[in-house]
Amino acid sequence: MIQLESSSTSTVLTVVGDLDLAERDQFPEIAARVSGLRRQLLVVDMCRTTFLDSTGAGFLISLADALGRRGGVTVLRGVSERDRFVLEVCGVLDLFRIDDEHHCGSTDTAAAGPWRVERG
Repeated sequence: MIQLESSSTSTVLTVVGDLDLAERDQFPEIAARVSGLRRQLLVVDMCRTTFLDSTGAGFLISLADALGRRGGVTVLRGVSERDRFVLEVCGVLDLFRIDDEHHCGSTDTAAAGPWRVERG
């Protein structure tokens, strides 16, 4: 499940569960929504991400690359060592800022459904 929340300055993309080949059908719509919000800061909350494969990594890369071309920044929050390794193997860690100071909490995002866009 992927959720989007937006404020006046940033977009938060929260990944709950796997970000992999099985989820790829959602990627174009999510990318369009992120792009349409036109924020300069994208925070990808990976605290509750259970698995990231190369397809999911490719999706994150495409988001970060598109935002970077517009002068924006993509921050990975709560990224596990394994998921960081996947991105490192892809040679793309320089596309992201890593929030090493964030400590994941236990919030219930499952009740929000697969899409939640809030405009602030």
